[in-house]
Amino acid sequence: MRKAFKSTLALGSLLVAVLASQSSAFASGGYSPDASSVNENSHSLWIGAWITAGVVGVLTAILILWPVFFHRKKNEDFPRQTQYNVPVEIAYTVIPFIIVAVLFFYTAKAETKITHIDKSPAQHSIHVNAIQWSWQFTYDDAANKPTVTGTPDQTPVLVLPQGEKVRFTLTSNDVVHGFWIPEFMIQMQTLPGVENHLEFTANKIGEFPGRCNILCGRAHSQMLFKVKVVSPADYQTYINSVKVA
Repeated sequence: MRKAFKSTLALGSLLVAVLASQSSAFASGGYSPDASSVNENSHSLWIGAWITAGVVGVLTAILILWPVFFHRKKNEDFPRQTQYNVPVEIAYTVIPFIIVAVLFFYTAKAETKITHIDKSPAQHSIHVNAIQWSWQFTYDDAANKPTVTGTPDQTPVLVLPQGEKVRFTLTSNDVVHGFWIPEFMIQMQTLPGVENHLEFTANKIGEFPGRCNILCGRAHSQMLFKVKVVSPADYQTYINSVKVA
């Protein structure tokens, strides 16, 4: 038993060392806290959920391993049987309820902010149309409303202005798809016959992957797009140079 305990302790120490070496990545939860206006609302929730899961996981592991190492059967006597423990039963009912209620509250609070659409006109407007199996981006800012249409073999690029709010209208030509930009911590479904709306600001210049995250057919894995965040001036130059589809 002592050998097994030492092995477990050594394995735990190794895991802690590995996690410590990746401290910066783990501290941010794998996401930037300010890549977009969505991150600003959801990143703290993401970190809080992981901390909660970690605490619950560690306590659960301790409760499982404690009797394994410290209450092993030492003789052939049948252990004393007990029935009911009201304080314990109340605790393991109330504590999970409180955890779920707190997470639900902060999730609903963040979701309300993320999905809020201002009544006033947005600075920019883009229509995102999902098709099997690619994307169409129509820039309503430009007078001629140019459209970029991708294919599974030619990944389309969604160009966004840095620091300026963009309102997206999301639709689908055929089946349910998922408009997902992992770096911006945002996903929303595109539904046939229904318009969904989303509004956010991209804060960092750069290129970020996007994809459909709902199984939508045989070429689902190829339903990719790229997000390119540029300066407002470069954005205006781009949408004025896109040819009408």
